[in-house]
Amino acid sequence: MARPKYFTPNEVCIHNTIDDIWVSFLGKVYDLTPLCSRFKGDVLLKPIIASAGKDISHWFDAKTKDIRTHVDPVTGCVIPYTPHGRFVHIPPPCPNADWANDFGRPWWKDDSYCVGILSKKTRFIKICNTLTSQEQVIEVCSEQNIDEILQKFIKYNAHAASYTWKYDSNVLDMEKTLQDNGIPDEDEEFYELSMDDSTYRQTIHLYFNDDLTEA
Repeated sequence: MARPKYFTPNEVCIHNTIDDIWVSFLGKVYDLTPLCSRFKGDVLLKPIIASAGKDISHWFDAKTKDIRTHVDPVTGCVIPYTPHGRFVHIPPPCPNADWANDFGRPWWKDDSYCVGILSKKTRFIKICNTLTSQEQVIEVCSEQNIDEILQKFIKYNAHAASYTWKYDSNVLDMEKTLQDNGIPDEDEEFYELSMDDSTYRQTIHLYFNDDLTEA
């Protein structure tokens, strides 16, 4: 089975326009651009557009994975709780002949919009090119393996795959995570000691293999 894709909150956050809308909720990341294109101009898109690039887990009940509900003080009925306004696939509070309910699965239960998993913990790692002495700090997901980090680093060095990746003189296993390669996450220790973690970032060193065929 293919590995799931992991995203940092910052990677989700950049998809925040009406033509490119991502949101995250309950640990997953969703691309709602097709949904917004389908309902373009509909007033029911407003709460979704306002939340573009954000986490909207507070819209949902963590146990049922469905929209939170509350008792309407006027009718006494249990209805979806939408304090930011009713949105696509949420029925009107009262019976309405104009509302079509034959849309199938609501968008929050439609896995076709899911593009990956929101990282539970992100890390900043420094990557040092020993050939050029260039250094780059990038934010990665703790769940990503080294090869996936390499793919993210390619925008800084198109020949990244032509290097041997090492930490503390040990060659890294490209199919393992940072933690599994013996690169510990020390964020909590730095916080407890009130230390500036940017001064002591874990560093991966790249050693050139004199082979540009991997570019």
